[in-house]
Amino acid sequence: MARAQKRFVCQKCSTVFSKWGGQCESCGEWNSLSEEGAETGGVGGRPTRPGKTTKGRAIPLMAMDGKSPERPRLVTGIAEFDRVCGGGLVPGSALLVGGDPGIGKSTLLLQVMAALARGGKKAIYISGEEAIEQLRMGARRLDLADADVGLAAETHLPDIIATLEAEQPVDAVVIDSIQTMWSDAIDSAPGSVSQVRGCSQDLIRVAKGSGVAVIIVGHVTKDGQIAGPRVMEHMVDTVLYFEGERGHHFRILRAVKNRFGPTNEIGVFDMGEKGLGEVPNPSALFIGDRTGDSSGTTIFAGIEGTRPVLVEIQTLVSDSALGTPRRAVVGGDTGRLSMVLAVLDTRCGLSLSGQDVYLNVAGGLRITEPAADLAVAASLISSLQGKALPENSVFFGEISLSGAVRPVNQMEPRLKEAAKLGFTRAIVPKIPERQKPSDCGLELIEVPDLAALIAHLTAGV
Repeated sequence: MARAQKRFVCQKCSTVFSKWGGQCESCGEWNSLSEEGAETGGVGGRPTRPGKTTKGRAIPLMAMDGKSPERPRLVTGIAEFDRVCGGGLVPGSALLVGGDPGIGKSTLLLQVMAALARGGKKAIYISGEEAIEQLRMGARRLDLADADVGLAAETHLPDIIATLEAEQPVDAVVIDSIQTMWSDAIDSAPGSVSQVRGCSQDLIRVAKGSGVAVIIVGHVTKDGQIAGPRVMEHMVDTVLYFEGERGHHFRILRAVKNRFGPTNEIGVFDMGEKGLGEVPNPSALFIGDRTGDSSGTTIFAGIEGTRPVLVEIQTLVSDSALGTPRRAVVGGDTGRLSMVLAVLDTRCGLSLSGQDVYLNVAGGLRITEPAADLAVAASLISSLQGKALPENSVFFGEISLSGAVRPVNQMEPRLKEAAKLGFTRAIVPKIPERQKPSDCGLELIEVPDLAALIAHLTAGV
């Protein structure tokens, strides 16, 4: 009897090696190679014989202008969730949800399934981590016990697929989580690269074949990435990350990939005793109560997906007692902060190289948009001078290495959101005449470069 072939697969990047090594030569990760059995003929588990080829069948080609019956999206009624998905769940789609442990992924998806069931849809929740009674306890705590959601506790994927086929038609199903699922067609432990990839492919095939919307929950690593190879994110139609800080009561659902809607869209939820509640106006939540008597505080008019969001940026500049000044950033981009500090120091003559600098985005929202550069610079200048900025002003603009302030996209939605929340003035880049908003309800202060910003702030206008 021939010896079964073995291989070593990197659990970080899924590269396959013929022998074990301490470090993956592809991604550089240490101790990530795990021994697994050779896959037998692909994800479907069909055996193949070495040296034998199978003649394929011709695939019928369809015309581009042909008509196919369109199935309406599954609108859950949870507006923030539907917004992030692009208007609701698409029948036959595969959606991946990732997030830190305990952030509320299961709570959110249980509420989504209950909302679908109350709307007359057939929804199933399959958990590989909790028993049926534990799921029922959670449903009672969230006041969802009256919803007709099918519950199951199972990790064997062939049994799950057989159940979905027997219960047809099913509108939506949650698999919580993919790392606990296993198939006996793959010779490796649950949670390994082969099992995660193979089980995901089988679930996607069921979704495309039967029209059920499959929502897959994925664990995240210490780096914040969904555990397993990134190829899993390429396989599904939509990837959502559930974000939030343990010290804050709100959560953010962010779309990082969506074949059926805008990417980088966010939905904001408030975690309470009865589960996750929607926050229809997140700007009011992130800017909080403004007193106007504290230096180093600015309001940034940002864009998250298609939604304008106003957030408060706080900085603190203090003398450093260390040889190397400290740079601490919470909710922002460390690289962008370093660049803004270098430009202020070199182009504007502000002495910041020997100062400790702390930056915080209030509320726990994470901002990576370059348009926040101008708000960060204004906050640093305010903190350095010890002078509070006018509380009725918002800032946005991208800073270049020359010190110029460059225009950003979607100016009009930013300005309208600021006007809606009671702001009266906006400090913005120089706007070309053809792009000037018609009537935004704000006084626009255009600053072509950082020198003009400093002159404006120093004058106390």
